[in-house]
Amino acid sequence: MSKLPEVGTEVFVQSYKHDGSLHRTWCKGFVLEANEDRFVVVTNKAWVIEADGRRWFTREPAVCFFYTKRWFNIISMIRKTGIYYYCNLASPSVYDGEAIKNIDYDLDVKLYPDRSYQILDENEYALHSTMMAYPKEVMKIVEWEMQNLLEWMEYSKDPFNQTSVQEFYQTYLSMNRLD
Repeated sequence: MSKLPEVGTEVFVQSYKHDGSLHRTWCKGFVLEANEDRFVVVTNKAWVIEADGRRWFTREPAVCFFYTKRWFNIISMIRKTGIYYYCNLASPSVYDGEAIKNIDYDLDVKLYPDRSYQILDENEYALHSTMMAYPKEVMKIVEWEMQNLLEWMEYSKDPFNQTSVQEFYQTYLSMNRLD
């Protein structure tokens, strides 16, 4: 079994592109769960650094689900108007003792509180798949996992039923993580 981040500690989260270049880094994620299937991390008032050096600060808390065997991750943003989900099609996540890491494969899905969704960055995926020569096997997996992700949403599979997001966030708050 690979390394696991320790529950109750802070970790970096790093997303790369297929060519190995760093895409995005979250400078602070608080680990709530870590097992062989997923890492659950809360980001709250965290600096995010983009590949071009641009920095921004997260405005709302988010419960993030990084899967070790699925080709997507789910960021559940907690807002006054409800929970908004931002899902990245990406390689399975790994923890190497330094950060939770994955490779971003461009395609994203936004799920709104009213259960409507939007698929994003299809043009970027098409461009990068040629520019970075995504292997056909990787593209098949990414497209298959997109269908799985949409099915999870349709059937309100965890974390898309909101209960787990709320429970994880309450756990975070109970650990006095009021950054």
